[in-house]
Amino acid sequence: MSPLTAIGITLPLEDPILKFMLIMAIVLAAPLILNRLKIPYLLGLIIAGAVIGPHGLNLVLRDSSIILSGTAGLLYIMFQSGLEMDMNDFRHNGWRSLVFGLYTFSVPMIFGIVAGHWILGYSVYSSVLLAGLFASQTLIAYPIVSRLGITRDKAVTIAVGGTIITDILALMVLTVVVGLSTGQTGNGFWLRFGCSVVACVAAILLLFPLLGRWFFKRCSDNVSQYVFVLVMVFLGAYLAQLAGLEPIIGAFLAGLAMNRLIPGTSPLMNRIEFVGNAIFIPFFLIGVGMLIDYRAFFRSWESIEVSAVMIVMVTAAKYIAACLTQKTFRLSRDQRTLLFGLSSAHVAATLAAVMVGYNVVLGHTPTGEPIRLLNEAVLNGTILMILATCTISTFASQHGAHNIAIKGSPTTDKHDSGEHVLIPVSYREGIGELVGLSIALTKQKYRNLYALNVIDNQNDDPELKKRAQTLLETAATAAAAADIHMHSLLRYDVNTVNAIVSAVRERNITDLVLGMHRSSPGPTLPLPVLAGTAAALGKTLPPVLAQCAVTTFIYRPAQPLPTIKRHIVVVPRKAELEAGFQAWLLRIRHLVHDTGAQLIFYAPETTVGHLRGKRHRKDIARYIVHEAGWDNPASLLPQLRPDDCLWVVMSRRDHLSYQPGMSRMPGYLDETLRNNSFVLLYPVQAGHSEQPGIFNMGIG
Repeated sequence: MSPLTAIGITLPLEDPILKFMLIMAIVLAAPLILNRLKIPYLLGLIIAGAVIGPHGLNLVLRDSSIILSGTAGLLYIMFQSGLEMDMNDFRHNGWRSLVFGLYTFSVPMIFGIVAGHWILGYSVYSSVLLAGLFASQTLIAYPIVSRLGITRDKAVTIAVGGTIITDILALMVLTVVVGLSTGQTGNGFWLRFGCSVVACVAAILLLFPLLGRWFFKRCSDNVSQYVFVLVMVFLGAYLAQLAGLEPIIGAFLAGLAMNRLIPGTSPLMNRIEFVGNAIFIPFFLIGVGMLIDYRAFFRSWESIEVSAVMIVMVTAAKYIAACLTQKTFRLSRDQRTLLFGLSSAHVAATLAAVMVGYNVVLGHTPTGEPIRLLNEAVLNGTILMILATCTISTFASQHGAHNIAIKGSPTTDKHDSGEHVLIPVSYREGIGELVGLSIALTKQKYRNLYALNVIDNQNDDPELKKRAQTLLETAATAAAAADIHMHSLLRYDVNTVNAIVSAVRERNITDLVLGMHRSSPGPTLPLPVLAGTAAALGKTLPPVLAQCAVTTFIYRPAQPLPTIKRHIVVVPRKAELEAGFQAWLLRIRHLVHDTGAQLIFYAPETTVGHLRGKRHRKDIARYIVHEAGWDNPASLLPQLRPDDCLWVVMSRRDHLSYQPGMSRMPGYLDETLRNNSFVLLYPVQAGHSEQPGIFNMGIG
């Protein structure tokens, strides 16, 4: 009796507790061991799956639970790749993905047909289907790119878009070849297939964003939002399956559809990446490893020959496709390496195609043996090709991505002290929205967030301190949900204004994000009341604006920031002459780039050129010449849609861009915009006085 049997443990493991514990132990230990051996993490999990799988130590069977988790992990990878794509860049450069998709489909198809028909001696149908295996690819190395923070590099965008194109074409080849070889392509085949594909794509890309925006507006619960995202992933995958496509296509389209609703710096995106990297993706990689059977090398010479031909031909074909793309678009060598690495792995669509081809029986030999469209040698060769291509993919992707990440890291500038954002908090409601805006406005590498609460130094009530700690913890929790540290500041001072001004100076604050009181309740999010006054700006904001020479945002949210479709910015005459012009412009552009919303500027003709700058070709913003006077706010402001956020660039009195009508703007917006979010933006201005008691704001 073995020691394991003595304690009631039999192999392969059947106890779900032991199976899950073993897999999670592998996920935990793999990085610690593999980092010392210089083996990529993804490859290590695949090798671990081969070791513990039915063809290795037989510790765990590849049963329905492993298949379910692995399928979820594969769909998760495709969804995440669609979710993290730069949609603005993809929209303007989608033709690059199309060209690469055609390269990485046509070159392997040619190599596959040559290898199948003229080298291995297969029939035409079998050779074309083998070529389809060569053409398909899986973004197994995408987590490497995601961890290094270069998901928006041009090579990554091209690879992700090209993968979808080549996989769709490869799976269409599979559908057509199987139909032709079995005689199932009738008169209505192409019409039914085309209509189902169009209906599936339209349903996902058009209906999912509407459903997502409706849900996120009405539900702020973190768990419910994440579960909703999972439902969308699997619903998209199922719709694609109904249309005759691979589920991975539907998962990717679901990611594209939800892209604008889940910004890269949002708490929801952080949860999606965390759960995927910790659970779903490792299960998928370990499940892939369980498919690998090393004994296939020794079964027959044909399996070795077929696998060798497949590995050499498919690797050469994918490398040639990457080289052609590099030459076409003048990419760097590292981008070519990354492109090759991302496109060289074969797992999902390849497995689907080979299993379909293996299960298609065209007839029987005189001895009763089935004649398959793809024989057992191709099946074994495909498993070995998966191991080889995954190894090549992880090493190539890690090498290229690492070099790109290093070259893309800016050198430290001694004059750049970073982005320091202060968020005064007085009421629990609305803190999450203020924190969300602060995160979206700034760059991750440089941001430092501070939450401030002020207590009257003459009031020693312990309940005030307890309440202040609760507010600061709420702000810290909101930032931590996005994996960002929030510095908490609790100050005792004679008044709120002095405390804010002191914090701005002590912490080198560059941006101030404030909430604005709403005079009467409406069907919107509750907001923090900074001074307990019913006035639009209250008693606190005017002196703060007068004494703080930093870019200041006064925010009144009416709906969650990720659900905003358009950000409309009204810019006054001579705004480009102010000292802080480029600073606030950079903030707004960063926010729009992060959330994926549209950006529209309303400005005088002389200001439009400065807003556009040198970005004529790559600019995603729209510019509308707007010369209306500020004396009449109703004529100044554009027509707003329900999901618009209005930004009004203001000025302090007696400065270059100041307009007399600005004094009435806060009150007018507070009274008239009940269903739209808006931001009053006060830029840094030259000669701005920081002397206490000077309140020449011109804001009434």
